[in-house]
Parts: sequence; structure tokens; C-alpha cells
Amino acid sequence: MLIFDANIIGNKLLFFRKRLGMTQAEVAEAAGLSDRTYADIERGTVNMRTETMLRICKVLRITPDEIFTQERKILVNYQEDVLRKLDGCSLKDRETALKLLSVYIDSLE
Repeated sequence: MLIFDANIIGNKLLFFRKRLGMTQAEVAEAAGLSDRTYADIERGTVNMRTETMLRICKVLRITPDEIFTQERKILVNYQEDVLRKLDGCSLKDRETALKLLSVYIDSLE
């Protein structure tokens, strides 16, 4: 399914940028954009040209499909990223995080 919501696209860009450990300024510079323009794109307040998106995708080492389509794969990637972070936590912090997640999931029912 195609995504046309600029906020969702911006959030996806944020996710992929963070996954690479890059700042907005680094992505902007590598893509030939101003810091402000890239920040606006991530916030979903600006529409971008195809050429701009292709340059951003190249910098983030992703395909346009990963930005413009809703796929389960992205959720799986996000989940794996969170689990890697959790593995780096102390036993006490892991236990706390899992309890919080459990409470949240229970509240959905």
C-alpha cells in the first residue's frame, strides 16, 4: 500500500536516519539540502521532489519503497532495533522495560 502522508514518511526517514546513527545535518549535507529543509521533511511539513527523495534514500542506504510503502518489514526492523537496544541494557533496566511493555499491551485489551 502506498503512503502519501508526509508525517508518516518523515517518521520513516527519522527511523532510518537514527538506525545509521546520523544527525539531520549529516543527512542534509550528504543529500545536498539545507539543514532546515531536511528537518522540515522529517517533520512532514514539506513536500519534496522525486529527485530530493532519491538523494535522501541514497544517503540513508534505503530504497524509495521503504519510504513510500507500508510493509511489515519495517515494523520487523524496528522491533529488531529495539531488541538490540534492550540487550545492551542492564538486567534491572531490561526487567523494567519489559514490565512497562507488558502493562502497555495489557491496557490495549
